[in-house]
Amino acid sequence: MSHQRLHKNIWQLCYNGTMKKHRTSNYIFELGTLKKFKHSGTILAGVREPDSIAEHVQRSAIIGYILAKAEKADAEKTAFLCLIHDNAETRITDLHKVAKRYIQTPGAEKKAYRDQVKNLPASLAEIFYDSFMEYENKTSKEGLIARDADMLETAFQAKEYLDLGYTACQDWISNVKKCLKTKSARKLLKEMEKTTFTDWWRDLKKIEGY
Repeated sequence: MSHQRLHKNIWQLCYNGTMKKHRTSNYIFELGTLKKFKHSGTILAGVREPDSIAEHVQRSAIIGYILAKAEKADAEKTAFLCLIHDNAETRITDLHKVAKRYIQTPGAEKKAYRDQVKNLPASLAEIFYDSFMEYENKTSKEGLIARDADMLETAFQAKEYLDLGYTACQDWISNVKKCLKTKSARKLLKEMEKTTFTDWWRDLKKIEGY
């Protein structure tokens, strides 16, 4: 039996007729938790109201699409990988890098993700889990770009905090700079460093006389 056939049979065994019904609504409600959970790392830098995981995921998907177009990769696939990569954090939350020195999360995240998608129909569950593993293992060009997009979004968020006076957030930007793999991501980071987070609206203000 081929590896692909075996993999498919495993999913079918996990999602056989013993389930009363597909609990897609539960899955969607669970994802709403990402709007409530905050990124924990920047709390160490003094940020009192950090961004939520959902906010991070949304912007990383946009960044991923932009990078994929620049890298001549599949932009829709890249954006999808960005959208689903943090879904398991509804169950394990966001752990900052200091906590990860003591708590090993990769195995836990994979287990949480596999359990989580059991609320989806088998065909969708397989797509979601395989896509998550593609992101985790960087087994495709799109997986690599999605990783860059994820890190780049944290750099953009850190730059906003840095502009607001949280000087310790420079650490996030410096670390991201060391990790980016694609040319387009490195180029965008350089552009970001020359920009303040308020620049986008300065020329849009309409000043009228009294």
